[in-house]
Amino acid sequence: MNKLTVVVLTKNEEDRITKCLDSVKWADEIIVVDDESTDKTLEIVRRYTGRVFIKKMDIEGKHRNWAYAQAKNLWVLSLDADEIATPELKEEIEGVLAGNPQENGFTIPRRNYIGNYWVKNSGWYPSAQLKLFRKDKFRYEEVSVHPRAFMDDPCGHLKSDIIHYSYRSLEDFLNKLNNQTTREAQKWFDQNKPMRLKRFIWRTVDRFFRSYIGKRGFLDGFMGFVVAYYASLYQFISYLKYRELLLGRRKDK
Repeated sequence: MNKLTVVVLTKNEEDRITKCLDSVKWADEIIVVDDESTDKTLEIVRRYTGRVFIKKMDIEGKHRNWAYAQAKNLWVLSLDADEIATPELKEEIEGVLAGNPQENGFTIPRRNYIGNYWVKNSGWYPSAQLKLFRKDKFRYEEVSVHPRAFMDDPCGHLKSDIIHYSYRSLEDFLNKLNNQTTREAQKWFDQNKPMRLKRFIWRTVDRFFRSYIGKRGFLDGFMGFVVAYYASLYQFISYLKYRELLLGRRKDK
């Protein structure tokens, strides 16, 4: 049977990491890569594993690739501290690895939550991601925000879920949107991408209607509206921050 390493990234997750690690105690190895937590995260994770690394995250894709390289086993399950492997997923993974899988990796569906609300529409479910893979066949694009995953074919698809507590609350949702748009704007700025206002007005409107109407976000009621509104804001706020960076560069010249 193929052995499995679970790799978890943490940063001040004392209130969520226990449930995450409890859900994967069955794995052959657990690795935690911690981004210099200042709360009790490290104290908690050391109850589960001795393989704890403290490493400042600079570029997300690069950070993740480094973390996976530390695994002793070929097969890796990648989790964030706000994710939980369901018992059904445990059984499915064990069944797959007990054989000789021809796939290089597998996507896993995720139930994404805002607070205690499971967002079932707006493209948030099943929201499958490549989370189980052979570490020698997989890598992330080494960029700071929303890195793309690359893996050699073939790719399989598991049916059981990861529970993903994406946001603790609507306030947490907004705070993360603010952080992500800052990094998105910086990425465009560093890459000297040409950005036009008309394009971003269109993308702002398009994102809302695609989420709320096209992906049936209205079925989630008020929360579906919030998800669509935040999706549209992401585009426009990223553009505003990008423009601010451009203006700052011009003033420095």
